[in-house]
Amino acid sequence: MRRPPAWVRGVHAVSRAFGVFSAGLILLSVGVICQMVFVRAVLGQSSIWQTEFVTFALIAATFLGAPYILLTGGHVNVDVVPLMAGHETRRRMHFVGSIVALAFCLLFLWGSLPWWYETWASNQTTSSIWRARLWIAYLCVPVGLALLSLQYVADIYCVLTGSALPFGLAPEDTL
Repeated sequence: MRRPPAWVRGVHAVSRAFGVFSAGLILLSVGVICQMVFVRAVLGQSSIWQTEFVTFALIAATFLGAPYILLTGGHVNVDVVPLMAGHETRRRMHFVGSIVALAFCLLFLWGSLPWWYETWASNQTTSSIWRARLWIAYLCVPVGLALLSLQYVADIYCVLTGSALPFGLAPEDTL
């Protein structure tokens, strides 16, 4: 198996970094929820920012962590059909699936850019007392989708050039 070029290794490295960052956001969210429960139940005070923070952090973790999930094959899938297919059919299935998913990501990215820009240009905030700036929370959508698109391009390139196997299955892997 050939080693992928530097740009593919770079995309993989950024996907891994965003995966670690997303895991950190999830852990931070758990800590903030525990703090919120303590403040409300033990101290008897109201929470101001915790619910919005956790919501935005988990959305960010979802979008920014998606490229890592694609990189590691961590998504839920049913691999019965690829296991029953021959190697060349697997390659075709991988290309079709990846190109459809890439097209969806690019369309979603295209739609999210004006949505994010509007919140940034108008300096929109949440309606809560915390008044969080929405452009910060919304930025995770185009950034995550852009990196997810790059990860799809890298995956397609690797399977096309033979530096990765379609679905991670060797030609001899069959049912």
